[in-house]
Amino acid sequence: MLKTTPSDTTGLKIRTHSLIYMTERGTQFIDITEQVLQLVQESGVENGFTTVFSKHTTAAIIINENEPGLIADLERILTEMAPEDAHYNHNTFHPTDNGERPNGHSHVQHVFLGASEHIPIVGGALTCGTYQRIFLVELDQAREREVVVQILGW
Repeated sequence: MLKTTPSDTTGLKIRTHSLIYMTERGTQFIDITEQVLQLVQESGVENGFTTVFSKHTTAAIIINENEPGLIADLERILTEMAPEDAHYNHNTFHPTDNGERPNGHSHVQHVFLGASEHIPIVGGALTCGTYQRIFLVELDQAREREVVVQILGW
């Protein structure tokens, strides 16, 4: 965790945290549920919500089941929808001499997943279903990623 910014206004609690992850590859699903649960518990918020947000256009946040067969299916479907070796105009826009590689496929895949999820907090706990988990999804390549978790409530 990089930073935590508390703020209290008329009993309303707002907690903002930055979580840093080093990914290993694209496409990679990283279950971050336990870290988010811990932040919610530590926040003291009994009723409200949390937003989990990726600060990247090639790394998404989703909620789904952490079942290996499903994860493999999702990886395959993302690759089929926007394969790395297809033509992307974006790949001709960015020079590759700055350490970046052509990653148009990652941006396109991100559009189908999204940058954030919002989860209600009731009784001091996330209201996730039995099999729901929160994932950071790396769509590009191994690199450092930042996820912002903001918790708001009473």
